[in-house]
Formats: sequence, C-alpha cells, structure tokens
Amino acid sequence: MKLPVAPVLAALLFTSAPFLRAQAPEPAAAPENQPDAPATPEKPAPPAKPPEAPTTPEKPPAPPAKTEPKPAAKTAPHPAKPGEPLTTRTAVDALTDAELDEVISQLKDNYIDSDALSDEELKRATVQGIIDRIAPGASIVEAPAAGAAQPSPFRAEILDGRIAYVRLGETTPGNVAELDAALQNFAGKKLGALVLDLRATPPGAEFEQTAEVCRRFCPKGKVLFTVKKPNIRQEQILTSKDDPRYRGILVVLVDHDTAGNAEIIAAVLRTQARAMLIGQQTKGEAVEFAELPLSGGKLLRVAVAEVSLPDNIAVFPGGVKPDLAVDVAQETTDEVLKKELEKGVSEFVFESERPRMNEAALVAGTNPELDAIQAAQKARGEKPKPPLRDIALQRAVDFITTIAIYEKKPGGAK
Repeated sequence: MKLPVAPVLAALLFTSAPFLRAQAPEPAAAPENQPDAPATPEKPAPPAKPPEAPTTPEKPPAPPAKTEPKPAAKTAPHPAKPGEPLTTRTAVDALTDAELDEVISQLKDNYIDSDALSDEELKRATVQGIIDRIAPGASIVEAPAAGAAQPSPFRAEILDGRIAYVRLGETTPGNVAELDAALQNFAGKKLGALVLDLRATPPGAEFEQTAEVCRRFCPKGKVLFTVKKPNIRQEQILTSKDDPRYRGILVVLVDHDTAGNAEIIAAVLRTQARAMLIGQQTKGEAVEFAELPLSGGKLLRVAVAEVSLPDNIAVFPGGVKPDLAVDVAQETTDEVLKKELEKGVSEFVFESERPRMNEAALVAGTNPELDAIQAAQKARGEKPKPPLRDIALQRAVDFITTIAIYEKKPGGAK
C-alpha cells in the first residue's frame, strides 16, 4: 500500500521536540579600583590685601539669554530594511511626517488630474487606506438580507470502519449536543482516530459555545483562550472544566474560509489536545466584530474584541497555519462539502473498485466488466472528468493510516 509522502512525514514528526533556551551571558565584572594618585602639596596662601575705599557698586552682569534646544529631526517610524523590496507600503512607512505632507502637496501641485486629489477624494483614499492596513479588522459591508444565512448542519459518520468523522457545522447548543451523542456512539465502537471537519463551520463570535466544543477534547483545568476587549479593559478567560470526552488521535480540517469560532477551535485543539491540522491557512478573523450602521444603509464592520491563546499567542490577524498543507481550490472544497452532505462522506474519500464478474451477474445474464468497456467506448473522444474527491480528508485518512501502521510495528509508539 503506497501512501503519499507528506502524511507519512507528518506522522513521523507528530511528536514535538523541546527547544533549548539560550542563556544570557553574565555581565562582566566591574574593574577593581585603581590606587589613588599622591596628593599634590598645597601652595601657600597669598598675603591679604589692605582694605580698599568703598566705591559705588556696579550692576551685576545680565544672565545669558536662554537658547531653546533645536528639536531633533523626526525619523521614519518604520524605516525600510536593507535589501527589502520597496513596495508602496514599505515606501510610505519609511516617510517622516514632513515627507508625508510634502508628498500630498507635490501631488496636488503637479499631478495631471487635480480632481483626483480633491478633498473628497483624499477622504476616500484615507478611509480606503486605513481599512486596507488594518484588514481583516475592518470592512464596509452590505446589510444582510433577511434569511440570507444558510444553515450548516451537524454530520457524523464512520469511515472504513475505523475512523470517526464529525462535521461540526454551526457552533450552536444543538450541534454541541449532537457532538456529545456522536462521541458517545464512537466510544462504544473503539475507533482509532477522529477527524473534526471545521470547513463548513460559519464564522461567528459565540465564545462560550466555542469553548464547549474545545472542552470535549482538552484536558481538565487548561486555559483554552482569552477574550480581550482593549477599549473597556475587560478580559474573559475560558477554561476546560471536565475531563475530555474523547482521547485519541485527533485531526482537524481547515481551509481559507475557516474563520472566527472555527479557527479558535483549531488553534486551541492543536495547543491543548495535540491535534494535527490539515488543509490551508485560516482567514485570521478570531475576533468579535461590531457592525455599526452608516447613514446610507451599509455597515462598518469593526473588530472590538480579540481572542488569544495561552502565552498571549494571537490568532488575529495572521490566522492559523496547518501542520500539513493541502492546496485545493475553494470552489472544489465548497462543491465536495455540498455533495458529502447529500450523499455521505465515504464516496468522496475512498476509490471505488472497477466492476467485476460475479454470481449475481451470471444469474442475471449480464457482464459488468463488458458493460464498463462498452460505456468507455461510447465516451471516447470526450475527455473524462476526474471524479470529485475530498483531497484534504484523503490526506487525513492517509495520516491516520500511517500512524496506525507505525504503532503496530515492533518498537513502535505505544
């Protein structure tokens, strides 16, 4: 049985190695005091002068005029690093306050289209620049239409009789209850691994429900994550309260659209439950958004609370990088997730065997192998479309299979 190289390497590197912390050098000892120099003999005091006649006192000299220190020249807040490509962002960051004013003035005086630099256009450019710089922390969006959000249901399945599969869907109390029922069902079947699919979990900021999902897999007494609201100086620390309901190999699937609750769950399970993340880097929106209405009907979407992991590890705005990257077009992922919800997951993971002659075919007077050849002949001249496959889930199954083979070998992990 041949296995893809990436899951095999990922399985062999599943355990982490400790890092050595560099020791800071001790400060050098201060030099010993040098012997004092010999004292210089004092000169005899000059003889006292006879008293002089009193004279009119002179005016004291005027104090020297105070000179104001010249302000130091302001340097660029973000100077460009040597050898760094000079993009527009790095070039603007390297400018001082005075140079920023100069650029605007020179553009107004010299650019061929003065209307493009009117006060209104400068305001638009300012708003656009701010939103681009702090993205994904702010955006301008249309107000959602009533009933536009599509529900994302929970789904559980057993793959190949040995792997538990769970699609979480929305982080709602109902889906969390279905997760509990599925984990209880899996426990009676003694399955070797579980795949938690977060690719169909819509973004949100239901932090308590997010913590409830994490508590099903994380050890008791662990800090899961902290919600920080800097504007009101408020922090909420969420911890695991009970023993985990699942212990075993855990693989989490993520993609580019994984955001909010889902990427928080992925990051926490990797930190506290040693989960293996497979897929693509997440969106980087592990925050709580406030949607502020604008007078024209649109909404200003602004991040007002941030989630961080223990040791102040941030998920916003960089997102979560997978342990095993799988490059799949988002359109393909969306299509396969939709089909799996309709037909089940196994069909899109395991390759189907070719038709074979059997006793039932003999009784019916048919030949499956011949029928398959005739169907292929009819389709000649047309390039056959490759079957739709869930590649990320296939890599997860490969990884779990590799772990199982390794553990069965003499001297393998126990």
